[in-house]
Amino acid sequence: MQPQMVMYDEEFQQISGVCERLAREANAKIVFLVDKNGQLIASVGATENLDTTSLASLTAGNIAATGGLAKLIGEKEFSILFHEGEKDNLHISIIGGRVILVVIFDTRSSLGLVRLRVKKASDELNKIFDGLMKKVQVPAPGRRSPKSPTTTSTTSSASSEAPPE
Repeated sequence: MQPQMVMYDEEFQQISGVCERLAREANAKIVFLVDKNGQLIASVGATENLDTTSLASLTAGNIAATGGLAKLIGEKEFSILFHEGEKDNLHISIIGGRVILVVIFDTRSSLGLVRLRVKKASDELNKIFDGLMKKVQVPAPGRRSPKSPTTTSTTSSASSEAPPE
């Protein structure tokens, strides 16, 4: 299981913009981004009649399963998966080993166009996530990074004293 990702509004807006542009430029019906734990990060397109929570977790499971297959044949992972249906197709790609980008498209687009636009979007998303990871670098024990978000605990025995550093 991957560690939880911290997302800031600035990066979320950038990620959403990349997904919206990808959907438009690839003539996709839906584009969504999922972490490897199956948590939906962003989605754009015709998602109103779609169970995005299930789709996100099943996508992560699909990546995990094909990762097992890859290891059996000596590969690290399969970074791109394609599922062809009668009406809709799924293009699934791993971005920077961190997140999963899913593009759902039909006959209004083609696999070649989707692959081309996904490549461009992947590069943009990698830059955003690299910047995000630098922003939330885990500091050395006993020190807090000035850019780290403050987390609070909501327990019934909350104390006003800060833990010793």
